[in-house]
Amino acid sequence: MVLAKAQIGKCGELLVQYLLLLRGVESAPMSTDTGVDLVAYSPKLARPVTIQIKTNLKAKPGGGKGKLALDWWIDENTPVEYIALVDLSSQHVWILSKNELGTLSQQKLNGRFHLYMYIDPTARPKKAGRLAHLHEFERYKLENRAHEIFGI
Repeated sequence: MVLAKAQIGKCGELLVQYLLLLRGVESAPMSTDTGVDLVAYSPKLARPVTIQIKTNLKAKPGGGKGKLALDWWIDENTPVEYIALVDLSSQHVWILSKNELGTLSQQKLNGRFHLYMYIDPTARPKKAGRLAHLHEFERYKLENRAHEIFGI
């Protein structure tokens, strides 16, 4: 079965909603695409949190022929507080603040941040000193940040 780009995006959105709801955080999708995909509300915070969701179906070769990696492109001027990065193949979700995105992204091109995570631990990133391997992003997984972000 082949999923269309819109279906992949919707799967990512629903996965984030599901994982938030399991933790007692209500969320609702926006009806138009203004850069905000979900508005989440935690009773502990008593304020809404805006989230943009970027989804990968699965890892692909970096640069088209390199080691397998997950990667996401996010507009520098995204209007949200948080960006959720989704890998459907593993059902993992990482959540970064807008500031963290700017710090952790390995590239910035034409007003967009490019963040990637190599699946293969033997991959050698071009820029040393930057997080680049999947295991290095463990602290940013939704389950590890839910308390910090949503107070739960």
